[in-house]
Amino acid sequence: MALRINDVAPDFTAETTQGEISFHEWLGDSWGILFSHPKDFTPVCTTELGYMAGLMPEFEKRNCKVIGLSIDPIDDHDAWAKDIEETQGHAVNFPIIGDKDLAVAKAYNMFPTDETGSSEGRTAATNATVRSVFIINPDKKINLMMTYPMTTGRNFDEILRVLDSMQLTAKHQVATPVNWKNGEDVIIVPSVSDEEAEKKYPEGFTKIKPYLRTVKQPN
Repeated sequence: MALRINDVAPDFTAETTQGEISFHEWLGDSWGILFSHPKDFTPVCTTELGYMAGLMPEFEKRNCKVIGLSIDPIDDHDAWAKDIEETQGHAVNFPIIGDKDLAVAKAYNMFPTDETGSSEGRTAATNATVRSVFIINPDKKINLMMTYPMTTGRNFDEILRVLDSMQLTAKHQVATPVNWKNGEDVIIVPSVSDEEAEKKYPEGFTKIKPYLRTVKQPN
């Protein structure tokens, strides 16, 4: 069954570069990012893992845990991590799942459930669909799903921006407009009446259309 926004993220137990984890237990009360890779020692993914490692302090500030996944054994991940640190300047500081039996990729609909075999003998091309990002909220529900082609590096600054938006809108009755960045004006959601908005925002808001009202970002 296909995963959708607001579905509970599939739980799993798996070996990682930081030991065995039970995913939901590992997440605890944190937000989570699961991002996947078709194979170790691939060039685009090497740059992505290094950049994500450099961003980890920002995700930690936001109470967000990060975990990678690649269709290869843990020993290969450990060797790849050395290349990542050497070429990207950041040591991998988050766990990477060794999904050699394809179980997690299948659970997250990156492979059909009837896909056979293991990581052995597979290439990046045969694993091309294992290029997804999932953002999971503290209720263990999926808030975002994005899948990229192998030739396009992912924009993790954008993932950080989306996380800021999700955390803000989870606390306040607002939405964020196109290209919004942290600190900019936000949109009051339609379920809040003008009368309610006047009480909630005594400093005022801008009414562009009855359905489009902007206000300074709540603290």
